[in-house]
Amino acid sequence: MEAPSSTSFRPYLAPTLVLFGLGWGGLGLTVFTLPPLVWARWLFFALLTLALTGTALPAVWYLNLRFPSNPPVESSVILRQAIWFGVYGAVLAWLEINGVVTIWIALGWALGLMAVEYIVRMIERSRWRPPVITEDAPPPAEPPTSDD
Repeated sequence: MEAPSSTSFRPYLAPTLVLFGLGWGGLGLTVFTLPPLVWARWLFFALLTLALTGTALPAVWYLNLRFPSNPPVESSVILRQAIWFGVYGAVLAWLEINGVVTIWIALGWALGLMAVEYIVRMIERSRWRPPVITEDAPPPAEPPTSDD
């Protein structure tokens, strides 16, 4: 089992705080100050996606750190997996407007998004090639110097 290339959460701290603050702050302002018009509803879904993505980012990072994969995940994979949580929450909120959300629909959406992520990771894994390192090769020759 290989550890991910970076075990520090520091590169994800700023995006997490920005997404979390913009999402939940904007969501609070939207819900409590705007009338329920069409454009406010779309703003609600966009901000909900940001808020849930920022909330899920630390958990997704930790799960990828705790259960490493081969090849190690990149930062784009961690962000994409966190975005899936945001999209999942926004879709469930959108479906709840019409009252069609049941436990089976929620589980179906969750399993469907997990299947899509699994297929995307399988495609990435099939395209990955390990770096070629040759330790037996001699060091590059230095250019001749003139001591005249």
